[in-house]
Amino acid sequence: MSSPTLAPLREPNFRYYWLARLIDRAGTTMAGVALAFAVLEVSDSPSALGTVLAAHSIPLVVFLLAGGVLADRFGRTLVIQATNVASGLSQLAIAGLVISGSAEIWQLAALAAVNGTATAARMPALAGVLPQLVPRDQLKAANLVIAVPENALMVLGPALSGVLVVVVGPGWALAVDGATYLVATLILTRVRIPRPVEGHRSRGVVADLREGWTYLRSTTWLWVVVASFFLLNAINSGAFNTLGPVLATRTDLGEAGWGLIRSAQAVGFLVCSLILIRVSFHRPLRWGMLAIALQGLPMLVLGVEPLLVAAMVASFLAGVGSQIFNLGWDLAMQEHVPDEMLSRAYSYDMLGSFAAMPLGQLLFGPLGLAFGIQPVMIVAGIAYVVAALIPLASRSVRNLPRATAVTAPPAP
Repeated sequence: MSSPTLAPLREPNFRYYWLARLIDRAGTTMAGVALAFAVLEVSDSPSALGTVLAAHSIPLVVFLLAGGVLADRFGRTLVIQATNVASGLSQLAIAGLVISGSAEIWQLAALAAVNGTATAARMPALAGVLPQLVPRDQLKAANLVIAVPENALMVLGPALSGVLVVVVGPGWALAVDGATYLVATLILTRVRIPRPVEGHRSRGVVADLREGWTYLRSTTWLWVVVASFFLLNAINSGAFNTLGPVLATRTDLGEAGWGLIRSAQAVGFLVCSLILIRVSFHRPLRWGMLAIALQGLPMLVLGVEPLLVAAMVASFLAGVGSQIFNLGWDLAMQEHVPDEMLSRAYSYDMLGSFAAMPLGQLLFGPLGLAFGIQPVMIVAGIAYVVAALIPLASRSVRNLPRATAVTAPPAP
């Protein structure tokens, strides 16, 4: 990577933040595959897997707004550290139950709920940190410096997790994830983020929430994309993430094949993030919404015929599309939303985007049982593409530019 791309790493705060995220991601990339097969080891019912996933998603949705307020009121460093500890301990508890062979679905669901609550408080804080760590003109480079190594880990993580599931069981991959949360917390103690100003603290929680809501509904490009992802995330979490592992266990794909499919998506992330280093990224939401439609391809391929090579190619293209959207969305938010409101804006974004995920996770299991997994996957893939393209009818989405103003981050 060129020197301008690496420039954010010269900032000590960003460097420690980057290292902590990288360590945490190393464990997290294995956790999704491992948790799915840990649940299926206890019960092979798609409804059981949907229940555990929903147990994580429901508190995530319920407490997201509180997470945004906490981050803007009490400081993003404190919130990130406290929630990392809670996530690490809950994941280690799940790992212990799975490794000991004493896990029951209700136990996994309860611990997943603890993890989801911690995640809800952490996500808005993480999302709002970056503009405080680097100058505005380095935001694109900073996002890509984070994305490239994380995507490289995502290439290996799911495949390694699939192998670990077969060789030693899913509990050990979950244990690695729990440990990385705690290591990342220690590194984050070196990050110095500005404290909230006293005037902001005095307004109160309700006023903070009202201010964030007013900003959301008055910013057309923001609420249009959030509304779209209400449907997109419900479809993806229900069809791909819930029915996909079940379909893998019932076909020749198997656990290792499912891990390869997820790794192919990560290869798409990585390749695309390397290409975007050299690409001028104008009209970030126009290209982002066109690209995210590719996420429907794996569902269509698995629904028509669950062949490993075809599913991996489709998953690779989906990863390319997801990385283009992720960069476009982060730039739109980080460049156009005021710093003092960024965590709250992200919390409303996440709430709208994630609110339907538990519904999708709970609904698609019974739908798969009633109509067949593959027919449901085909319909879901078509619906995903349509929902991704509808926001482009809005001029504010199509034409949102990159910000031209450049300001330095506030001093610690």
